[in-house]
Amino acid sequence: MISTQNWADTRRLWDYHQMGHTPRPCSVAIGLGSHDLGVADTAADLYERGMAPLIVFTGATSPTTRERMPRGEAVHYRERALELGVPGSAVLVEPRARNTGDNIRFSRELLKEADVDVSSVLLISKPYEERRAYATARKLWPEVEVVSASSPMTLNEYIDSIGDARLVIDMLVGALQRLLVYPEQGFMTSQQVPSDVIDAYERLCRQGFTSRLLRDAQGDGIRL
Repeated sequence: MISTQNWADTRRLWDYHQMGHTPRPCSVAIGLGSHDLGVADTAADLYERGMAPLIVFTGATSPTTRERMPRGEAVHYRERALELGVPGSAVLVEPRARNTGDNIRFSRELLKEADVDVSSVLLISKPYEERRAYATARKLWPEVEVVSASSPMTLNEYIDSIGDARLVIDMLVGALQRLLVYPEQGFMTSQQVPSDVIDAYERLCRQGFTSRLLRDAQGDGIRL
C-alpha cells in the first residue's frame, strides 16, 4: 500500500531530481544509456529541432537491459534514432560505459578522438536522473556548459510507462542517496538538497522503499 504521504514525498523527490533547464542549442547531445528508450526518442526530437548537430549514445548493458538490449544500450538507442529519421552520420556510439561516470568520461574521449570541438553539452537522461547526470558531468567535464534534458512527462506518466509504482519510488530514493554520498567520493559535484527533500527521502526509506539503495555506499558500480 502506497500512502498519501508516500505519494507526496515521491512527488517532492521527482521535482527535485529534474533540473528545469530549457533546451537550447549545444555543441553535442549525449544520450545516457539505460532501460528507457525514451532517451533516444528525446535525443531524436532535440536533433530535429536543431538543438545539436551531433548525438552520442553511450552505454553497454546492465542486468536490467541485457535481455531487452542484447547489442548494448547505445547501439539500440542509435537504431531507434535512425528509425525516427536521424541520419547515421549524425550519431556516434560509445558502447563501453557501465555507469554514469563512464558515460561522461568515455563520451568525452570519443568526441576528442573524433576531433569534435565541444563547448556545451545537451545531456539527455531519464527524468529522475537529470540532477545526477548534471552533477557528474560538472565534476568530470567542468569546462563545458551542461544543459540537462529528458522526456517531458509527469510522474504519473512515467509510472505508467514503467508499470510498477513501487519500483519507480525505489529508483527515486536510490538516485537521491547517490546525490548525498557520491560527492564525498569524488564522483560528482555537491548539490544543495533542501531540508524538505531530505525529510521526504528519509520517510520513504523508513517506509521500506529501499531496493535501489547502495548497501555500502561505495563506488559508482551499481546502476539503476
